[in-house]
Amino acid sequence: MKLTHWLLGGVAVIVLALGGAWLNRGTILAMVAHSRLPHVAPNHPVTWAMGPEALPQGERPPNVIFILADDLGFNDITFNGGGVANGTVPTPNIDSIGKQGVNFAAGYAGNATCAPSRASIMTGRYATRFGYEFTPAPIGFERMVGTESEPGAPVKPKFFKDRIKQMPPGSAETSSAAVNILSVPTGEVTIAEVLKTRGYHTLHFGKWHLGGAKGSRPEDQGFDESLGFISGASMYLPEKDKGVVNSKQPWDAIDRFLWPNLPYQVQFNGSPMFAPKGYMTDYLADEAVKAIHANRNRPFLMYFAPNAIHTPLQAKKADYDALPQIKDHRLRVYGAMARNLDANVGRILQALKDEGLDQNTLVIFTSDNGGAGYIGLPDVNKPYRGFKSTFFEGGIHAPFFMRWPGKIQPGSRFPYPVGHVDIFATAAAAAHASVPTDRTIDGIDLLPFVEGKVAGRPHQTLFWRSGQYKVVMDGDWKLQSSEAQQKVWLFNLANDPTERQELSKAEPQRTQAMLAMLKAQDATTAKPIWPSLLQGPVYVDAPGGVKHKVGDEYILWDN
Repeated sequence: MKLTHWLLGGVAVIVLALGGAWLNRGTILAMVAHSRLPHVAPNHPVTWAMGPEALPQGERPPNVIFILADDLGFNDITFNGGGVANGTVPTPNIDSIGKQGVNFAAGYAGNATCAPSRASIMTGRYATRFGYEFTPAPIGFERMVGTESEPGAPVKPKFFKDRIKQMPPGSAETSSAAVNILSVPTGEVTIAEVLKTRGYHTLHFGKWHLGGAKGSRPEDQGFDESLGFISGASMYLPEKDKGVVNSKQPWDAIDRFLWPNLPYQVQFNGSPMFAPKGYMTDYLADEAVKAIHANRNRPFLMYFAPNAIHTPLQAKKADYDALPQIKDHRLRVYGAMARNLDANVGRILQALKDEGLDQNTLVIFTSDNGGAGYIGLPDVNKPYRGFKSTFFEGGIHAPFFMRWPGKIQPGSRFPYPVGHVDIFATAAAAAHASVPTDRTIDGIDLLPFVEGKVAGRPHQTLFWRSGQYKVVMDGDWKLQSSEAQQKVWLFNLANDPTERQELSKAEPQRTQAMLAMLKAQDATTAKPIWPSLLQGPVYVDAPGGVKHKVGDEYILWDN
């Protein structure tokens, strides 16, 4: 009898322990993740290579500064009369680039997620041409996002466990560095490599997310100096730092993964990891200002790619305290991050003026994709439908400005569609550098168009693809195809820029013709370097944290 009681008691203890472990699985997984974080050394100064002491004689090629915001929505700046919290957070410095140069009113991201978009920027090519189709992510991320949905979600995500065996060797391991194996092929030519042929000193700051395999890191892909992080996200400050204000989104699997798995670190030219000094965006701008001074007497390319305002949502306390009129905590943190990004863009622009370089620098500003729906804020891409990961306008229609005094007329507005792929050819042309002729370059030099030397559309067609989800824009017509849903959407953007009137049934011949365009484009692309491990719904008309109903519009995103 006593033995029976002991056995029953033991079983009860085990059941309680397992139940407790299940209920606290998030905490347990977070502890495991923290234990696997790489070692990060204390902060130490960075010494930038100094250019000539004096300005060389003769005409100097223009500097090129390319500022790439992360997950910045179309409505997150005040340029178009919008802005965070109905314009409560002005962005005068970002706005100034568009006001003092050209606003590409139909500017499009290379993809609806960060890594393929960045690959198209760096190479001037659709990332699908060389198999960089999906955003690199650890297996743990893919599993969590592919198996955990929001409470009550009518459509569940899928995780394709059987495809793990198709991953490149080493990329599916549990180490934090395994994901870096998923890299842009080393044979691709970056804009940094092109400009180096013209004697440019090349600088990278912030997020890379194009891989860390040998030959694919920024210092291997044409950048003389690189300060930042290889992975797709980073902490802005340690979570419990006294100077930070955090916002977590408990419904979001991406957010639950990021907090325990992200270090607060940078590397300089491939050095061991060390801690930044202060808030990440401030730190990167501090060093960018120093680098501008170091290179004041030689032509340089600066690729400034902070992780702002990508999750995790972390604001500097001083920026948060400056926005007491915003009552919603999450919106206030987000607005504070936008405020900080704008201030640091302003510091870079001011450094150009202080060094006498303002008139001879081409400044380009854009965002890698639209604002994310999973942060739970509905207006980040207003007036457009859709969020990051969707090819609705909200996911790919991005702020896109260029400023070059004396070359680009202030206050210009260019109405026709252009894309991230055009940055490569435009920067190369400004530097009088030759682009590769041994491969397809999808981008076009935009300078003759904005200078009024060439009329019309730079592109008749533009393409996007993420697995089975594909889009073609042909003139004013845009067709999306989600093959997994056996669904298409056709819109005439000239009449319906916010994609409210779906016309595929009314235009069957056009629909078939545009589907044929997608098929023809697919034939020119490469097989993805690694397979999609997840397929999940991304809703079009409401953000995360809102209960979705059967019948709500969504797309299926592959990654």
